Amino acid sequence: MERRAALVPLRYISLPGQGPEDVVADPAGRVLTGVSDGRILRVDGVDDPSTARVEHVGEIHGRPLGLELLPDGDLLVCSADGALLRLDPDRGAAGVRVLAESAAGERLRFCSNVVALPDGTVYFTVSSRVHPLRDWMGDLVEHTGTGRLLRLEPGAREAEVVLEGLQFANGLARGADDSFLIVAETGARRLTRFPLTGPRAGRAEPLVEHLPGFPDNLWRGAPGGPVWVALAGPRVPPLDLLHRAGPTVRRRAARLAVKAPFRPFGATGVLAIDDDGRTVVPYSPLRSSGGTPVPTRRRAAFRMVTSVCEARGRLVLGSLLERGIAVCETPVTT
Repeated sequence: MERRAALVPLRYISLPGQGPEDVVADPAGRVLTGVSDGRILRVDGVDDPSTARVEHVGEIHGRPLGLELLPDGDLLVCSADGALLRLDPDRGAAGVRVLAESAAGERLRFCSNVVALPDGTVYFTVSSRVHPLRDWMGDLVEHTGTGRLLRLEPGAREAEVVLEGLQFANGLARGADDSFLIVAETGARRLTRFPLTGPRAGRAEPLVEHLPGFPDNLWRGAPGGPVWVALAGPRVPPLDLLHRAGPTVRRRAARLAVKAPFRPFGATGVLAIDDDGRTVVPYSPLRSSGGTPVPTRRRAAFRMVTSVCEARGRLVLGSLLERGIAVCETPVTT
């Protein structure tokens, strides 16, 4: 049996907003995130809670999800309401520019995560063409397979569809040499490799299958570093069985799922892989030093880890549900 690495929580930093769904770190070790009311926040001092500062650096019209920091300091923002945006943190609300709102003549829906290549080309995911963010559980249950990977060339106003049929396309990461992308398919519990160059360019292939949980956002710091995978919850065997049923059964189950009160899945955590899909940090559930879930101010556990990044030698975790971020010891890679 594979030994699980320790994921030890150190602190919880409260935010003036709910749902820091994605977290990314800048070269100074500051963490940027977006909360449910559209604000973009920057957290400085994650290694010292007594001096940690939270700064409001921008705001979008919509719900921010995936973020990508550009070399010039601007931030790419995926809006769950159907747009890819660019934000200049020095200009606040006035510094928001729409990059794309459509693909193949169709209005975007549920933009999820984004990466930028050195030549200015941007790739981003659309999780579902059927269900909006508020009904994300419906897409996982219905298993619509309507997720997409899109490309936006420099100067273009409309994105191009380069891959479709994905099961809730979510996090994105670049290969170390920029020759391929890694796409998280949350609904299939897998990571998919999408070559950008070479004889197999444009032909997707499985990289890691049968993950122990639902992969959400991905993070790669240094090009030679590991790809961290946030797992928003563990495998749910009844859902695996439902996915084998016909589309009518899944559609009816999805209608019930979006009406039911949501209870977050059980243990959540992270793992890390290399470019060949080999595990370099085994699945690491979030636990306190005593073996219990990490406490927050009011709850027994930090629920639903949707993102992870490295900042100042620590792992920082984001969540679609929480009102803060968790800071943990970084497990040792193998």
